[in-house]
Amino acid sequence: MLLPVKPIQMQTFFILLLLRHSTGFYIKTYDQFDKTEILDHEDHRDILRDSKTVFLPEMAIYFKNPQIRQKRKINCQIFGPKSELCYKILINQDAIDTSDYVVMGNDSFLNDTTPSTTLLPIRPDIKQENDTNENDIEADKTILVVNVNITNPEKPVLNGTFENDYCSGNDEHELYWNSHLNKQEVRELQSRIMRKYMNNKINPCNDFYGYACGNWKKYFKIPPDRSSFDTFEIIRENLDHVLKEILEDRSEVPAISTNNAEPISLDYLFHSGVVPNNTMEASVKAKLFYASCMDEATILKKSSRPLLSVIELLGGWPMLSQNWTERRYDLFRLLARLRLINNDLLISQWIGPDMKNANQYIVHVDQTTLGLPTREYFTDPKNIKYVSAYKTLIMGTVQLLGAELVDIENDVNDLIDFETKLADIMATTEERRNVSDFYLKTDLSSMTLFFPQYEWKTYFDIILGPNISLRTPVAVYCVKYLLDLVPLLSTTSHRTIQNYLIWRFVRHRLNNLDSRFLEIKQRFNFVLFGREKQPQRWQFCVSQVNTHMGMAIGSLFVQRYFDESSKDDTIRMTQDLMASFKDILKESTWLDPHTKEYARMKIDKMDLKIGFPDFALNKTELAARYYDVNIQEETFFENVLSILRHLSRAEQKRLGSEVNRTLWSTSPAVVNAYYSRNKNQIMFPAGILQPPFYHKHFPKALNFGGIGVVIGHEITHGFDDKGRLFDAQGNLMMWWRVTSIRNFYDKAQCMIDQYSQYMLPQIKAPIDGYMTQGENIADNGGIKESFRAYKTWLKNNPKADEILPGMNLTGKQLFFLNFAQVWCGQQKVEEAKNRMKTSVHSPGIFRIIGVLSNSKDFSREFNCPKNSPMNPDKKCTICVL
Repeated sequence: MLLPVKPIQMQTFFILLLLRHSTGFYIKTYDQFDKTEILDHEDHRDILRDSKTVFLPEMAIYFKNPQIRQKRKINCQIFGPKSELCYKILINQDAIDTSDYVVMGNDSFLNDTTPSTTLLPIRPDIKQENDTNENDIEADKTILVVNVNITNPEKPVLNGTFENDYCSGNDEHELYWNSHLNKQEVRELQSRIMRKYMNNKINPCNDFYGYACGNWKKYFKIPPDRSSFDTFEIIRENLDHVLKEILEDRSEVPAISTNNAEPISLDYLFHSGVVPNNTMEASVKAKLFYASCMDEATILKKSSRPLLSVIELLGGWPMLSQNWTERRYDLFRLLARLRLINNDLLISQWIGPDMKNANQYIVHVDQTTLGLPTREYFTDPKNIKYVSAYKTLIMGTVQLLGAELVDIENDVNDLIDFETKLADIMATTEERRNVSDFYLKTDLSSMTLFFPQYEWKTYFDIILGPNISLRTPVAVYCVKYLLDLVPLLSTTSHRTIQNYLIWRFVRHRLNNLDSRFLEIKQRFNFVLFGREKQPQRWQFCVSQVNTHMGMAIGSLFVQRYFDESSKDDTIRMTQDLMASFKDILKESTWLDPHTKEYARMKIDKMDLKIGFPDFALNKTELAARYYDVNIQEETFFENVLSILRHLSRAEQKRLGSEVNRTLWSTSPAVVNAYYSRNKNQIMFPAGILQPPFYHKHFPKALNFGGIGVVIGHEITHGFDDKGRLFDAQGNLMMWWRVTSIRNFYDKAQCMIDQYSQYMLPQIKAPIDGYMTQGENIADNGGIKESFRAYKTWLKNNPKADEILPGMNLTGKQLFFLNFAQVWCGQQKVEEAKNRMKTSVHSPGIFRIIGVLSNSKDFSREFNCPKNSPMNPDKKCTICVL
């Protein structure tokens, strides 16, 4: 039983801080697990959740509102004969409600539901009549408004019939998978696609997004099963079609089916033993897993029985059982069992590289995750509709499992009240911004001593085995949270805690149940993201395989489609980008010599991974990596749990071993790119090496403007607001001199202020320039490095053919056009709201506007007049750039 211990909390906290700085603390050799090779998701915890940056937006847990200091109404003029009425908004860095922002523009602008793009630069020199206080207007703090492509459906549609023209034009992109296209055919195809998206009536110096993407909306609508649709979705959709074809090819699947195999008891999930299946190839397991996912008839026939079996093994769900008693309540045994199948509830725990010794795997403990995207969804009263939808999701799920509505409403209310209190005690993003401030290294014995209310021995004995040494090192990121959690648990009934933990497990498993549960979840997703219907089943199942068995399906993908020459070409481009980075670094006047020299060393030690790992083509080694994954064709739910248990087991076996930097942390068949701070590693999977990012027959302008910018983006992450805190080996260490740090803050503030001026008017929400600064720095650095590398390439290849047929643009102009068209797209209002709250990436349109308005290279190549919208006099540069 947990009891409140607030009188000793401060004493405990200071003792822990003392231990943090003590020397000679670890005197005993850590117990070793058998060292084995690890499979996919090797970095799935990788220090902290945001330690691995990604090129595309992810659902990161961030939230911050900029404050309005005052609003002033002024006349605002578009460049040209037309005038608009808008508002002058001055901002500072404190947090208040963003609803105080006003939408700018006249009535026709506000009521225009047609997706359009209108750039409205605020002119501080034009003031409202009778406004005599000119000094109140600050030109560098005006809001730049862009009417972006955000579509709001006329009415909610959950199960309607839709026209099939929302992805018209996608067939052209699919042609790239025809390996027989010659150079001329590829260039004609790419020219046709790029010209379709462009709107040549828009002046590129006024609005480059409108110029590059102005006609994109004529060819694409947001599909009803998506909350957004953009160039990346097209690429991913084409890749999914390819993976579907691969997974449905049963030519290599043994004729003897696994359907008649003896069902395996799910007890094994919670024990140290494994279910060996060494004779089956990984590719066969992946195809059987896909088939089990596609077998909706069997999934429906089994209904919720597999789920209910696991719930019983976890101690039962009070809301479902009138016979549940507190004798079944064992909190830390339950938490540990949930962790064995990959659930982080109440406490997040994982094995990963030590932040200050990146060569060593240790235990990590952090605050929990929640059932809604961020803590603010629970704590901010404005989000009540999302909490209501969440409650409906819980009640609908429990009813499908057999409970009566009248019996569960109080339980559900108590559950949500508990989760809201849980959100209250969690640290905010701002409080966790400085990683070194909340990093505490201790060991298991000290955890037991200074958090005696937690049954750490029970918890870690189940997760790591009973022979785990008490001297095993632990990194704790949530001392205050652990202290505050004690009284919350002590004042909450066991019934409510059990209900909450089982619910969170069930919530994670809804995707693996039949269509009734998927429909309930879909209704919730409609409220949260605006997604009107579920994806097609095959798309869902392809995603399940790529998520859970990414290396197995990636192996099949690269064998059939990956061109080895593209890997070699990308390596050469990366070397060019790194050389470009060093040249820019040499020219920097605000970094001290020591910091410059270390930056050069860090980039020299940056580990590059392109395409796929070598073992992916070795059937024997790949099968060994999935040796404990049991897959049967008629057991989709059980298959998923087997994979989750495997991932947990593989992670546990790392403890005490040295970090293997050769391992890959993602599937080869994904469209994204990554930088890992604690490995100083950049990764470009095979899936992103396709148009519009790369093609061997493209002019180099397109490749440098596509994958080249991505490479530069990931390189720059090593020196952004967080990357600069880690050394060349990936350890948290301050290698910058104080003068350079001060200069960095000044330059970072310029970019923070710049992006805070951009606003999505339909949702009355500005970008949070502080939250997005790392990605904005990487975007700005990436394009500068890549363009310089391209110019160097042109100098060495003066006779290169750098044009596309039918386009009157130079190679250098094509570079910027291809960069911009990567971000063509639309998103629904709810999705836009959610991303503005949770994503560290700026919306795509501002990844164009912000970057190019800072680029002197862009302004020169398009002859943009000084102080035109895309060529402002004040430009922000950052980091070594």
